[in-house]
Amino acid sequence: MEIGVSVPIVEIGDDFGALRDYIQAAEALGYAHVRILDHVLGAVPEKHPEVPQFPYTHESYIHEPFTLMAYLAAVTKRIGLTTGILILPQRQTALVAKQASEVDLLSGGRLRLGIGVGWNSVEYEALGVDFATRGSRCDEQIEVLRQLWTEDVIDFHGKYHDITHAGINPLPVQRPIPIWVGAGRGNAPTPPNAAIRRIGRLADGYFPMFAPDAGGQAILGRIRAQAEAVGRDPSEVGFEGRITIPADNNPEDWLTELKSWEEIGATHMAAGLRGATSADNHIDAIRRLKEAIG
Repeated sequence: MEIGVSVPIVEIGDDFGALRDYIQAAEALGYAHVRILDHVLGAVPEKHPEVPQFPYTHESYIHEPFTLMAYLAAVTKRIGLTTGILILPQRQTALVAKQASEVDLLSGGRLRLGIGVGWNSVEYEALGVDFATRGSRCDEQIEVLRQLWTEDVIDFHGKYHDITHAGINPLPVQRPIPIWVGAGRGNAPTPPNAAIRRIGRLADGYFPMFAPDAGGQAILGRIRAQAEAVGRDPSEVGFEGRITIPADNNPEDWLTELKSWEEIGATHMAAGLRGATSADNHIDAIRRLKEAIG
């Protein structure tokens, strides 16, 4: 099981020195990857009663992921760079292909592109994209991205894309870059049926929101059935669990949770500290976890 860390972007905010120190510490400790979140815009909750919940608002400090990963590629040597997740349908597909290819080149092939359809209609409105069609748009985008990353020139004409004898240059190191899909919410961890199909049929991996229990295993079973339905080996679809480390927990608690994820077949994990604002506290937490793992 590959173990990485979640980047405490919101907590660290505009302290780039602290952010760099955290990432470099994670690499020095031997973690496999860093996981980065994404939101282009934050909305004012009281002005948007139509949105059911706001995990992030206009007051949340969130870096633009491609720009951040380009920076991290320059200050690290080995650690993988993972978006968990990039809201793909609100972006232009060819531009995402170009940006992702550039990050993959700058990092020497260390990008894993986690994508999802998002929950914030306010962002979609501001970016000029139809919120209602984001699922079907995402399915087509995955196909277009893989073609752009593996072929010098493509000729693609679908429901949402028209690319006539054109391509990106340079191509990425990885051809194609792995695409993982995130779906579900903390209070509603079961993905919609469309997302289950998307993961099983199209994704290289999955970022779940469920707990490592019988309910989670049932969701994985549905995804694996979708993979089999299109002739894929279900074992080719990885999934990344996530643990949030409370500051007052002891290492045995962390190891118990890691073992639960391992028992249901997680291929990757991401760990992070909850509630701290100091980079030193975050670094200390991931150091203690690494020592506990041994």
